[in-house]
Amino acid sequence: MNRFSPHPLLDRRQFLSNSATALGSIALASMLGRDGLLASPAINLARPYAPRPPHFPAKAKNVVVIFCAGAVSQLETWDYKPELIKWDGQPLPGGPAVTFQGPAGDLARPQYAFRPRGRSGKMVSDLIPHLAELTDDFAFVHSLTSKSNTHGPAENFLSTGFVLDGFPSLGSWVTYALGSENQDLPAYVSLPDPRGVPQNGSNNWGPGFLPATFQGTTLSSKDPVRHLAAQGIPAEADRAARALLGKMNERHLAANPGDGKLAARIASYELAARMQLSVPAIGDLSTEPAHVLKMYGADDPLNPDKAAFAKNCILARRLIEKGVRFVQLFNGAYASGGKLNWDGHNALKEQYDIHAQILDQPAAALIRDLRQRGLLDETLVVWCTEFGRMPFFQKGSKGRDHNPDGFTCWMTGAGVKPGVSHGATDDLGQRAVQDIHPLYDFNATILHLLGLDHERLTFEHNGVQRRLTNVEGHVIREMLA
Repeated sequence: MNRFSPHPLLDRRQFLSNSATALGSIALASMLGRDGLLASPAINLARPYAPRPPHFPAKAKNVVVIFCAGAVSQLETWDYKPELIKWDGQPLPGGPAVTFQGPAGDLARPQYAFRPRGRSGKMVSDLIPHLAELTDDFAFVHSLTSKSNTHGPAENFLSTGFVLDGFPSLGSWVTYALGSENQDLPAYVSLPDPRGVPQNGSNNWGPGFLPATFQGTTLSSKDPVRHLAAQGIPAEADRAARALLGKMNERHLAANPGDGKLAARIASYELAARMQLSVPAIGDLSTEPAHVLKMYGADDPLNPDKAAFAKNCILARRLIEKGVRFVQLFNGAYASGGKLNWDGHNALKEQYDIHAQILDQPAAALIRDLRQRGLLDETLVVWCTEFGRMPFFQKGSKGRDHNPDGFTCWMTGAGVKPGVSHGATDDLGQRAVQDIHPLYDFNATILHLLGLDHERLTFEHNGVQRRLTNVEGHVIREMLA
């Protein structure tokens, strides 16, 4: 056929040219896959939670994220500013007249005493005495910044890398990349605070544009997964029905091998069936010894909110023991004038006295418990909040306004260098001034410890290769062991 043929795909030269290109592409893809250089993991939709190798050897296998919703004040917890004590009650020279919620008042000293902790002598607040005892084990970054001073978008930015809705959460990215060690439990579990969900709700554990199977499964000690058991059906009959259904699904899938959606749906139903047996067992805290309940504060008869959060912490440890890849543990609920979370605008000390009692002992016990069981060697524990607070009170109040320009988070456990305090805010704690890190860097570091390159972990959406850190992010290597 001549070169002017109306059917170029039938032209011999064109055919040979296209074939050479196609074979070259196949060979290249094969080599990239062999060397682990493909951007996205190969997902078998029939087994979406199957373990997958990281980009490079990982320090951590699992993650627990303790997310304090409402924006914890760095000035009352981890970031000691003696100059703030000196300037207490005076206006900030050249400071803003108005901030997020209104006129700015005078500078206000930390509402709790700070004292040196551990071998490092780092100054940490009396607000959180149990966590303060673990200071030597933490790697702090004091110079984080956010892109928003509003809770919902800031929660999005911390959890997904974008202030807008619709992007995958960190846990979804991790389970998409790595799968899970346990095929009878969800790869990604989110434990909302017993007092309610955070401000931006399911966006914090949503899959965005990733396959829906990678969204977080919510459960808690107070609100376990519902509808796990078939009502009115004997257990033996239920097992027999599931076995028959499994055979029928296998036959149907074999007849439709290219149907990815069908494979994913069957996989989700099979996981739900396995969860009928595994979730009730893992959520049954009656098997925990009395001394463990006491260590966490789960037996506290005077503080039901603390006891319920402590049970969530025990549940987090049990999930990690069973090989669940990513556990997200929330402390604090939705916007409520600071009554249900750390949003201390009006009566910061009065409210922080309550919230710290709920957080401190259970969270510290979780870290200690993971260590004594040998799990901290392969588990990364992250403490975070969406932004910080201003060094001055709001005018006419005893609380601090939102501050996205400088705040503190920390990590401990697998791959983390203990006793590190990296970055700094100014003398009054208002702005990050040394080794400034947007939250992109914090998330890039979490991925790195899991053996994932944040620049290579991508997913094409609407023609754009998306990633958790957008087009930014650098690993904070000062935090790494």
